[in-house]
Amino acid sequence: MAVTVETLEKLERKMTLSLPVGTIQSEVDTRLKRLARTVKMDGFRPGKVPMNVVAQRYGYSVHYEVMNDKVGEAFSAAANEAKLRVAGQPRISEKEGAPEGELLFDAVFEVYPEVTLADLSGAEVIKLSADVSEAAIDKTLDILRKQRRTFAQRAMEAAAQDGDRVTIDFEGKIDGETFPGGKAEAFQFLVGEGQMLKEFEDAVRGMKSGESKTFPLSFPADYHGKDVAGKQADFMVTVNKIEAAHLPEINEALAKSLGIADETVEGLRADIGKNLAREVKFRLLARNKNAVMDALVANAELDLPNASVQAELERLIEGARADLKQRGVKDADKAPIPEEIFRPQAEKRVRLGLVVAELVRSHGLQAKPEQLQAHIEELSASYEKPQDVVRWYLSDNRRMAEVEAVVIENNVTEFVLAKAKINEQAISFDDLMAQN
Repeated sequence: MAVTVETLEKLERKMTLSLPVGTIQSEVDTRLKRLARTVKMDGFRPGKVPMNVVAQRYGYSVHYEVMNDKVGEAFSAAANEAKLRVAGQPRISEKEGAPEGELLFDAVFEVYPEVTLADLSGAEVIKLSADVSEAAIDKTLDILRKQRRTFAQRAMEAAAQDGDRVTIDFEGKIDGETFPGGKAEAFQFLVGEGQMLKEFEDAVRGMKSGESKTFPLSFPADYHGKDVAGKQADFMVTVNKIEAAHLPEINEALAKSLGIADETVEGLRADIGKNLAREVKFRLLARNKNAVMDALVANAELDLPNASVQAELERLIEGARADLKQRGVKDADKAPIPEEIFRPQAEKRVRLGLVVAELVRSHGLQAKPEQLQAHIEELSASYEKPQDVVRWYLSDNRRMAEVEAVVIENNVTEFVLAKAKINEQAISFDDLMAQN
């Protein structure tokens, strides 16, 4: 098989493939004979259909299948021989003017680029750090207590205040007409916790059981309910019941209810601190990893294969459609989503993937088995039965591939941080936790 490769532009190449007609026909004959042994046709017993009838019925499709297979095999063999790293699928077309007894094909394709990384010692990376303070443990304790609070009905003359649970009837109207979602009976919410719009909470705060009130409410322009966003409504609300919240004391009983081993307040605080430290570690790693990846992209030169960008675009669009479907959007799978919306993101992902792959290859940053095991154990440590979670990861190749990708990214992050100019920057616990 004679092979020539020419450069068209940047990453695009063209390869000419030559295949003997006899090879194609021989394989077609072999497959038709195999098919004849099992094919069922009216008027013939199974396996007794004449070859000329089989060839007439199935010859075209078998020939097409063989051509695809043989050209694909020839392309793969030629690409391997030429040591080409092919990106995406080739576009193959038959050429005219082939010598007698041969078929010629042109295969146009892209190759992965050569990645040139600048000296990482000149890259600047902001590395964040954060501590778990006693105040952070206190705040987490308050959240745990709120999750276990109980409620007791207040006296009739008591006014609703922050922290109370109120049961209300309400009806809202816009231009005198009730709107969808604007009316409810026996509706409960906690005053002062942002479950309702501020104007609604302000109106209910201070009301007593049995009391009714009307008040105006302006829906924000960015309100999730598009039909009422930016409009003003008139609400009437009646308070049926007010319940005061009771938070459990911070004591041994609370520690016991939370499953703390030594059932002491000290043990409870230590357990919360350990869990928060684990969460802080993961969040810092994610933030610092993003900073490293941005620095890598900024310090690399490479052309992007259009095939890879297109594949990433299709993944992003498919993800967007799946998100729309989950939100209940009708015909989400047919939603027109312009590629250009996602092109910058797709190009960045492809660029980063190629840079990281080159760094991993050239510096041996692949994930080691002990790193995979350690990462899985760390992910599982916060669960009640860690070993069950470890087995859950180990039992699925897809989950393990995701773990491997994370460990490789961590290796790359550590490698870059060891070489780059680091600007240490402390961040508060609250600011770190506020970031998604």
